[in-house]
Amino acid sequence: MFKKAFCTLLFAALIACSLSATPQEPNPAQSLLSAGRVDDAIALLQRQLAGNKDNAEDQNLLARAYYAEEVTDKAIQAGERAIELAPQNSVYHLWIGRIYGQKAERVMALRAAGFAGKVRDQFEKAVQLDPNNMEARADLAEFYVEAPGFMGGGKDKARAQADAIASKNPAVAHWIQALAANKDKNYAEAEKEYKAAIDASGGRAEQWLNLASFYQQRNRTPEMLDALNKAVAAPRRSSAIFFDAAGLLFHANQKLLLAAELDNKYLAAKDKSEEAPAFKAHLLLGQIMEKQGDTAGAVKQYQAALALARDFAPARDALKKLQK
Repeated sequence: MFKKAFCTLLFAALIACSLSATPQEPNPAQSLLSAGRVDDAIALLQRQLAGNKDNAEDQNLLARAYYAEEVTDKAIQAGERAIELAPQNSVYHLWIGRIYGQKAERVMALRAAGFAGKVRDQFEKAVQLDPNNMEARADLAEFYVEAPGFMGGGKDKARAQADAIASKNPAVAHWIQALAANKDKNYAEAEKEYKAAIDASGGRAEQWLNLASFYQQRNRTPEMLDALNKAVAAPRRSSAIFFDAAGLLFHANQKLLLAAELDNKYLAAKDKSEEAPAFKAHLLLGQIMEKQGDTAGAVKQYQAALALARDFAPARDALKKLQK
């Protein structure tokens, strides 16, 4: 339930501009996580925690690794430990909120409502601790848009988040307003706000892809493809945009050859990101190949995904289905 609000990092990653602090010396596990080598990251973090189980950063990174691999209960355990060790860290509260959201997708409705409350509380705490944490602002606003009132949702609350950051990050503010308008089925206003977010961001690829996703939801395929092409061609983009664009094409069942090309381009890039794990890119490529009838190619991609993340159930299940 509320999959859009509780999903992986797709839309949050597309629009977020995190202003949170980073360690002076990057944790080597972070590099492994960014490269999509989640099993290696988990093994390293477990070794480091064996020497110091009270390292909050390692606990948070371990939670994020399990979250990426969708091993949710272990992610919760590590994420909650990080909060215990560093209760004033906005980023840690943001991540445990995301993890609770992943859990909410996997439990019965009554339990999901309880986890929804935890998601809201953690996102609100993250914003309270650091009002400049734009990722937290974005995730909280998306929760408010998608969750019903009895779970603490409300489009008025989302718009209040947009108003609070309008002067600091107008692109994210317009994106939030677009979400709220779309939820109200005011599609003309939503489109206007998505376009305003593009202008406010200086034409960033992520905002073009948000507009493309809106068009895909409205079955406006030509406009979706045009916005997607602008996203891919935008000068201000990370390589992760290729993965996100490939996923949008796949789910829209459009231009699968281009989707495969873009996904391969991401897998060949040096600047992979945690928000687009390489093993999920291999899964997506396998799904594209499977839809094209290339079973052998799909098997290789699912195996490649599992080589990086052996407990990643979607790849394991997809491979099992083809090897019956």
